[in-house]
Amino acid sequence: MIHPTAIINSKANLDSSVKVGPYSIIDSDVSIGAGSVIGNHVTITGNTIIGKNNHIYHNSSIGESPQDKKYNQEKTFLEIGDNNTIREFCTFNRGTAQDHSLTKIGNDNWIMAYVHIAHDCEIKNHTILANNTSLAGHVSIDDFAILGGFTLVHQFCKIGSHIITAVNTVVFKDIPPYVIAVGYDAKPNGINVEGLKRRGFDPKIIAKIKEAYKILYRQGFSLIEAEEKIRNLSKDTKELNLYTDFFAKSTRGIIR
Repeated sequence: MIHPTAIINSKANLDSSVKVGPYSIIDSDVSIGAGSVIGNHVTITGNTIIGKNNHIYHNSSIGESPQDKKYNQEKTFLEIGDNNTIREFCTFNRGTAQDHSLTKIGNDNWIMAYVHIAHDCEIKNHTILANNTSLAGHVSIDDFAILGGFTLVHQFCKIGSHIITAVNTVVFKDIPPYVIAVGYDAKPNGINVEGLKRRGFDPKIIAKIKEAYKILYRQGFSLIEAEEKIRNLSKDTKELNLYTDFFAKSTRGIIR
């Protein structure tokens, strides 16, 4: 299961079913769960916990120290859940003591080649990060979000559930749930209807989500007015709670 050229620290905790390819390096404070596959020339370091059934492809750097000048060798962490696909040349950094000391990636994510996930980011579940997507520090991404190729996300931004960004999108503010975001800097361009259909959303629910979008972006309301109207709509449509919950946690303002 472990290629003879791989270097595995004797203190690393690897399940007996883990496969490790040629010339990979795994340091002492790394834990890897059952069924995971580590490709060739992968470096996994730091206090890094990797769950079950993950596939990390060749030449990735996982768990390296954060690219933050405030970092002073504190003990910080990277956690990766289960069933994630992490393609070639990805770089994931640990957290910093100035935040929660943790970079966290959930379950069932599809992370394509050359993706960078900086310190203190949180990626939830069922997301897709296409080739060359880069996240600055402290970014959070909710379930089922899709970031198109070469998407760049500014530090501290929040990305809502079920959104999608176009290729080359640059994000400076928070993206509310369900929205298509396009451009530099990112602007709203409708609802991710196709994604919602693929996930089995009822057409009546999609119509309500569209109604909320029009309130937020098309009818000239202030953000406070739009929030109140969407909150009233959400009493009958629980899927709109994603909007109200997102507004409550947004810190950088939303794209408009």
